[in-house]
Amino acid sequence: MINQLRIYELFPETQPEFLDRFRDHAARIMRSHDFKILAMWTTTHDEKPAFAYLLSWRSETAMAEGWSRFMADEEWQSIKAQRDPGAGPIVGNILDLQLDPVTFSKAL
Repeated sequence: MINQLRIYELFPETQPEFLDRFRDHAARIMRSHDFKILAMWTTTHDEKPAFAYLLSWRSETAMAEGWSRFMADEEWQSIKAQRDPGAGPIVGNILDLQLDPVTFSKAL
């Protein structure tokens, strides 16, 4: 079992749009591709607003396959395409951390 922590830099002007899209679409589509979302938060990272979520995976292979299926998902591609490309990015930098358990810590 491994965990994955992802932190998205948010822009004040697109934060509501991002949160709505994640809540209404991304999380649901992710779950359909075997993502196990443990929790989601808004936070601050590098003094900027951010969105963080924690995933649980059976293995690195399951994680890679899940992300591949999600990124290729036709519905997700359609949702992303609905945003005007001239509007600029909806998020900034994305920090993606694989959290491998140490022997002296129990799994989540």
